[in-house]
Amino acid sequence: MIAYHLACAKGHEFEGWFKNSAAYDAQESSGALSCPVCGDTNVNKAIMAPSVRNSVTKAKGKTEVSAPQTSAPDSQKMRQFMAGYRKFIEENADYVGPKFPEEARKIHYGETEERHIYGESTIKEVRELIEEGIEIAPLPPDPADLN
Repeated sequence: MIAYHLACAKGHEFEGWFKNSAAYDAQESSGALSCPVCGDTNVNKAIMAPSVRNSVTKAKGKTEVSAPQTSAPDSQKMRQFMAGYRKFIEENADYVGPKFPEEARKIHYGETEERHIYGESTIKEVRELIEEGIEIAPLPPDPADLN
């Protein structure tokens, strides 16, 4: 796997993971890459900090020197990731609204077709679903609602 730092024409930056550089090239040339924030398909590699290893370091058996990493994630990148994740769920799952707990149970117990769903539930309903062994995960808030 290889990770590339990518950016769309509107300036949104995000990370993309690919099997290898040829997989990135194929997706870029076919227009399959899109920004998770705005959907822009004009996506290119952004500048990345290089990993530095010199012959002296290698000869002395020391570990390689790399660019300093920040420990706290950049809040803008996190918001972009969460917006892209939410967009993916909304485009690939059925919205069932407040009937989420009921529909999740029907799917879990084989009473209806298996499919991806999202919706709303109370904390009490979430606890009950987890206790029943039903796998669920929270959906990040809509960034538009945070402003």
